[in-house]
Formats: sequence, C-alpha cells, structure tokens
Amino acid sequence: MRDEFTQTPYWEETGTEPFIGMEFADNCEPRCACVLLLDTSGSMNGEAIAALSQGLQQFATELRQDRLAAKRVDVAVIGFGDRVDILAEFGSAQNFYPQSLKAKGGTPMGEAINLGIDLLATRQAEYRNNGITPYRPWMFLISDGAPTDKWDRAARRIREGEERKSFSFFAVGVDGADMNTLGQISVKTPLMLRGLAFSEMFRWLSSSLSSVSRSSTGQQVLLANPTGPAGWASID
Repeated sequence: MRDEFTQTPYWEETGTEPFIGMEFADNCEPRCACVLLLDTSGSMNGEAIAALSQGLQQFATELRQDRLAAKRVDVAVIGFGDRVDILAEFGSAQNFYPQSLKAKGGTPMGEAINLGIDLLATRQAEYRNNGITPYRPWMFLISDGAPTDKWDRAARRIREGEERKSFSFFAVGVDGADMNTLGQISVKTPLMLRGLAFSEMFRWLSSSLSSVSRSSTGQQVLLANPTGPAGWASID
C-alpha cells in the first residue's frame, strides 16, 4: 500500500495584514502541525511504554537533525491513560524534547481525540493570524486497547475533518488493540504494529514529515509503504 497525501491551504486571502507574534517572528516558514495521541494506559506498562518512550525520543532527535523539518514541523503530544494530558504543547520540532512516558489508568481515547482536534484548530488559527502558510496537519494515534469512554463524537469529527481535508488521521494498534473499534474511528484503515517496532514506526513518521516539509502546499507527497516486507506494520 502506498498513500498519496495532498497538502492544502486552510484559508482564502482576506487582504488583512497579519500580526506576527514572537513565536513566528524569527521563523516564518510554512508549517506542518502534527499531534501525537499516545496511549499511556495501565495495559501499556512495562516493555511497551518503555519502547514507546524510546521511539518518541528518537522521533524528536531525527526531526531536529533535519534542518528544514526542524523549522517546518510543529509537534504536540497528548497522553491518555489515568487522565488526558497535554504532554507537549505545539511548538517547533527544533525545540521538541519529549518527556518519558508513564503508564497508568484506563483508555479515554475519545476525549484525547477531541482535545487533539481542538489543539489543531487553535494552532491553525495561530498560523492564520501570523501569516504562516500551513500544510495539512497530521493526527497520529497509538493504542493497545479499546476506548473506555464515549468515542462517537470523536469518530464523527474525524470523518468531517478528513472530508474537508482539515487534517489527516492515522491510527496504529499495538498488540491487544481493539482494531474493530479503531476501524470505526479512523477513515483510513488502521495499522497493526509488528511487535514493539516503535523505532521503525517513528522513523517512518519522521521521514514522512520531512518529505512533507520539502513539498509545496497543494503538492502530492508519496509516502513509503509501512506494510511492505520490511515495513513496521500490517493490516489486521
């Protein structure tokens, strides 16, 4: 499977002079916002949460080492376990130094998705107000279980967002994940992680975002196949 991903702008020109805030004054590059939704529930405790934490650190390092992606990719992290927490507010990848993850509690996935969509909307407004050109944002969810809260509204908002090309949503299941429910939440077919191949998954993610950062808005970007013979995922 190969996936073409079209980057699109988010607003029409209004003729209004944008206000450039401090965050964007020294870096007016186009931005691709990426929010990571990470399952930090109790079932992830042990090897899984350790491998996820290590992969997240690797992801941050690889983005920082790519000089263009470091300026053009913005990252936010939401953890959902004992509660839904914003573990990292949106900011440039060059300043992204994630904290270690801890596993505890249930799986409030619906709340996490809704918060992620709200964060993206706020970030897009900040781009608009500062005259920053956006790529289509990414939402990337990783979970090893089933939602322990209501998720119907989150699924509806994902469908609506995908239809409007407001963002692109990816779901990845870890061993034990409820792939049927993930399939009802995600428009794209959810992928099953092979073992604990978080390093390979985050390497694919950083490489994909780097490719996006080198494209022009409106240009199609061909993503590498994550389910190939040497890939990190399978379709359950």
